[in-house]
Amino acid sequence: MTEPHMPTGMPEDPNMPVAGTETTREAPEKIAHPVKNPDAGWERATLEKLATATLVEQRSARRWRNGIRIAWLVFLSVVVWMGLQQSGAPADIATPHTAVVSIRGEIASGNEASAEVVVASMRSAFEDQGAKAVVLLINSPGGSPVQAGIINDEIRRLKALHNKPVYAVVEETCASAAYYIAVAADEIYVDKASIVGSIGVLMDGFGFTGLMDKLGVERRLMTAGENKGLLDPFSPQTEKQRAFAQAMLDQIHQQFIAVVKEGRGKRLTENPETFSGLFWTGQQAIDLGLADKLGNIDYVAREVVKAEEIVDYTRKENVAERLVKRFGASIGDGAVKTLRSLPALH
Repeated sequence: MTEPHMPTGMPEDPNMPVAGTETTREAPEKIAHPVKNPDAGWERATLEKLATATLVEQRSARRWRNGIRIAWLVFLSVVVWMGLQQSGAPADIATPHTAVVSIRGEIASGNEASAEVVVASMRSAFEDQGAKAVVLLINSPGGSPVQAGIINDEIRRLKALHNKPVYAVVEETCASAAYYIAVAADEIYVDKASIVGSIGVLMDGFGFTGLMDKLGVERRLMTAGENKGLLDPFSPQTEKQRAFAQAMLDQIHQQFIAVVKEGRGKRLTENPETFSGLFWTGQQAIDLGLADKLGNIDYVAREVVKAEEIVDYTRKENVAERLVKRFGASIGDGAVKTLRSLPALH
């Protein structure tokens, strides 16, 4: 039997399965291809960027903290080094010289002219074997009678202990507590235009009771003790309180007078105004016996002490102290916090 044949001239269908084969080809339009999503994986990329930025920021912050800590250490080291270089008295000088201790500004605790600073300076000057005499170079309007009394007592003690003369040289001003100190010297030298004296005591303040009455302001001060509010500027002053304060001032004034008389001795020419609190020029002070002669520091070193070389024993405020005063306690607090956190350095 003969098999049928396709008619000649008919094109063979490419999609028709070939006899004798088990595989078939599907139409191209039926083949499944994966769909590409342009937004696929954006969450991961974003998280990676955030993590990278966080690490960079943390590293930058850590480097900054470490840099600040190192800067603090360098700063403190420089301050300490400069302070050690500038503070303290000079080393002992064997050659003969005139030792100088300056007393400048207000005489008060915490100041450059405090008893603590002046006494320490004087001790260094007296203890130096090369110092032939100690000169107090004074330019002060006065201050605390307590601080002045401490310095006065120490001058007399050191004079007797080391058997060295002490001279006071006045520049512009030597008044009140400053003169309290000067009278402990063996001699006082002044300029003819210096201001000297003011042997008196004062206590000042303000009273606002009349103003408060006009403004209708009531002062509500509560105290335990009848006189605890003494000298309160917003409370009226009683006659008893006034008498008490005046008696205290009079007592301190008598102490001042006794020190002046002891220091000046027979050189002092007393008159009703001597201890009234008045002050005089240097020339007038010499006439009244409050001072001895005209002369400056160079004259005293050359003509009196006979040692022209002048060595300053005044203890200077060092760099660390100046910086603390200038920038305040915040610098110290910052330094302490930094030092406490040093173990965290990376």
